[in-house]
Amino acid sequence: MRIKRYTIAIVGSILLISATIVTNDRLFEISKNLELFAQVFKELNTNYVDEVDPSSLMKIGIDAMVASLDPYTNYISESQVESYRISDDEKYQGIGASLIVIEDRIYLDAPQSGGPSQIVGMTAGDEILSVNNVPVKGKTAAEVNSVLRGAAGTTVIVTVKKLLSAENKTYTVKRDEVNISNVPYSGFVSDGVGYINLTTFTANSTANISKALKKLKADNPDMKGVVIDLRFNGGGLLREAIGIVNLFLPKGEEVVFTKGKMKDKDQSYKTFAVPEDLDLPIVVMVNGKSASASEIVAGVLQDMDRAVIIGQRSYGKGLVQNIFDLSYNSRVKVTISKYYIPSGRCIQGVEYKNGEPMDISDSKRSKFKTKNGRDVLDGGGITPDVRLTKVTHPEILDALLDQKMIFEYANKFVLKQDSIKNMDEFTFSTAQYEDFLGFLKSKKFDFKISGEQYIDSLTSKNIASTNLNQSVKDELNSMKKKVQDIKSKELTIQKESIIHELEKEIVSRYFYQEGRTKIGLKRDSEIQEAIKLLNNRGDYNKLLKIKS
Repeated sequence: MRIKRYTIAIVGSILLISATIVTNDRLFEISKNLELFAQVFKELNTNYVDEVDPSSLMKIGIDAMVASLDPYTNYISESQVESYRISDDEKYQGIGASLIVIEDRIYLDAPQSGGPSQIVGMTAGDEILSVNNVPVKGKTAAEVNSVLRGAAGTTVIVTVKKLLSAENKTYTVKRDEVNISNVPYSGFVSDGVGYINLTTFTANSTANISKALKKLKADNPDMKGVVIDLRFNGGGLLREAIGIVNLFLPKGEEVVFTKGKMKDKDQSYKTFAVPEDLDLPIVVMVNGKSASASEIVAGVLQDMDRAVIIGQRSYGKGLVQNIFDLSYNSRVKVTISKYYIPSGRCIQGVEYKNGEPMDISDSKRSKFKTKNGRDVLDGGGITPDVRLTKVTHPEILDALLDQKMIFEYANKFVLKQDSIKNMDEFTFSTAQYEDFLGFLKSKKFDFKISGEQYIDSLTSKNIASTNLNQSVKDELNSMKKKVQDIKSKELTIQKESIIHELEKEIVSRYFYQEGRTKIGLKRDSEIQEAIKLLNNRGDYNKLLKIKS
């Protein structure tokens, strides 16, 4: 017995000595490298051939140091502190409208329904001529926005050229706190299948989802399920993510926990309220732009086998940051822990390129188990239960949007038609598309396809060459002609995609963001997959390993 006690004492002493040695070694490494860094910095400032700015040189060094860790650990210099957004609760205050620039002129793009600009009578397509009597032609949207924004209750004078009448009109707009709805649309996307679009996890997200869900159930008590759309939702408040999963999970379930170096800072988060519905089938839509709180909601519901996740792998952000004050009014934002969800996995991406998480192969990711025993993966966002091929814009559609052709045509459309009776029944006809093609011709619309710039540089240099064989010149001319033929056919080939964008832009002029979202769902192939699944309870249960 005595020997056993001695053995325990000796082992304990060895562990203590080892820990002390490790600690001392680490402290020595820190001290040594700080000394080396200071010496290099001193020698550069003293001996480098050109004058160097000590502050800039040091910031470069600090930025490089924090950049080697993760994209969210940042140094915030004194000059950056004022403009740096510290709080997720920061509110936008202004006139409630976005701007668009076309050929050095500023236009109102999307007034918020019920916002200050819409209340006074400003509409999309109005050209802004001056703000507070200062002309804005030639300025950027950011420059004009900086003047339009301001404290709620203050006023700003805006002179516009009206789209419908072409008359100049001056408005005195009272700025207000603009609460852009985080649930811009909810409704039914087919018989018995509800839909809720959540764009960001700001204050009242849970309340707004709950309100939308209750209305859907009241409108159709026999609804088959609900689609929660988190595509392009970059996240926000953690408490709202927990509140939303709480709508569908029992009270008292651990749904998120954090782990970091400082164990006393680790936290566990549980559902805290009576749920809204424990049985309603749910499909959650995600894509590569769904991040942070979106991934927590999708991941928790997936781990608990409470929802089927559809779409593309999510972004992969599962880190917690704190901001620490430094000397001379500067700060450093440091990743202090990682988020983990019920299966025990972390959603954070493990490899980065140019500050973005890399899409690593499934073979490099660890496996975890859901509540019903399904395999799920960590280390790179949420992998959907039903993976869908990413829908990409054709090049011609990107060009039409970039060159504001669709925006300008919508202006033209509104001049001819002052209202749309029913957005659900609105379709852009073949005759109207012919009119759009005529509009593009009048605007001399052109665009580049992939590789065309290279072909242009190749042909322009060589066709004029007197030393080039004529047959080669003919081949180069043939290449240019083929490119033009391909481009001329794109307006016909991509007709449906272009019409879809035209419908969204036109309907938004009459029914704002709600109309844009609703009309967009009509041709959304990913939503159709969600509807198909919710209409087949057998397939839904099979995916989640739910016993029928």
